[in-house]
Amino acid sequence: MGRTSEPRILILTVAHGAAHLRASQALRKALRDINPALRVQVEDALEHCTPWFRAYYDSYEIPLKYWPRLWGWIESMQHQSESTGPGWLYRRGAQPLFRFIRSFRPDVVVATEVGVCELAAIMKRETEVRFYLVGLELMDFNRAWIQPEVDLYLTTHPDLAAELESAGAPSQKMLVCGQPIDPAFATAPERETARARLGVEPDVPLLLILFGGTGFGKPLEILRHVHKVRQALQVVFITGKNPRLEKRLRDACRNLLRHRVLGWVDNMQEWMVAADLLVSKPGGNTLAEAFACALPMLAFDPLPGNERRTCRWIEKWGAGCWVKRAEDLAPTIERLLTCHEELDGLRERARTLARPYAACEAAATILQRLAAYF
Repeated sequence: MGRTSEPRILILTVAHGAAHLRASQALRKALRDINPALRVQVEDALEHCTPWFRAYYDSYEIPLKYWPRLWGWIESMQHQSESTGPGWLYRRGAQPLFRFIRSFRPDVVVATEVGVCELAAIMKRETEVRFYLVGLELMDFNRAWIQPEVDLYLTTHPDLAAELESAGAPSQKMLVCGQPIDPAFATAPERETARARLGVEPDVPLLLILFGGTGFGKPLEILRHVHKVRQALQVVFITGKNPRLEKRLRDACRNLLRHRVLGWVDNMQEWMVAADLLVSKPGGNTLAEAFACALPMLAFDPLPGNERRTCRWIEKWGAGCWVKRAEDLAPTIERLLTCHEELDGLRERARTLARPYAACEAAATILQRLAAYF
């Protein structure tokens, strides 16, 4: 069966954090750069599901906030399960999504989250609707990604591809391309240029502290321990889309020299290039962006489950450190800023992991394989 028009591509994401949406937008831009005539649409899959199903899907936030250890146990069970939830519940709750997909008539569906991939696989398996299904694994291996209906897995690192393969995914369905990130990271300015543009003192180390796209973390605890660092430092906090967190930090830093507090920024690549060290929760998108800027990460206060597994990858790859105790934060910063050889080694290993053109590679592969699929 051949196509008589340009492919229609539907990218299904979720609003949990900012990583899924940012990866989706990067992939959409790369696809449109290859072929501006493509119809590529990014949709929050849960917005097309029933309200009760959305409430069920988002219910993880309750134990995550009030009982993290319980969520860690639940997530570890899901991590090794063949499904993230009951199939009958997914089928009923996703009926509006299935109707939307049917009306969109996609040639390609890209799922950027494991549960969304399961939903797309159910529809492909149990209806006559045919599309090329792509699972975009954002450094979040889960056994439930392994669905026979998935035609292509986009993975972020050979180690994660190996996990997928050992769980049953065919190697011929895998592309290790890295995590799609904004194309701006492929053309980031030189360090000196970025520092001058941002008003950063050239000879004073810059510590960049991030709280993710939604602004989640323990800012005052981090600030308290950063103050124990004995070297001169410039400190920049970027709080994401959390005005309450931004205000709290602005109040705390009001009379502190060399401290800046920013909310959401659109030039993260410049701040990462300018920085000497990054303190952040180890989200996959943040990590991929840091790699692209050769910026070592001090992973701090990870959420139970996938973020803690990511911390182990950071340590294995040697591109940063997992700071497991708050009281170790200042000594680790001091050690790295003093021992240039160790810091340079972390930078070099981060540089070798950089995949700034991941979105372009993923987009080109999707379109090439699609041509053979139909």
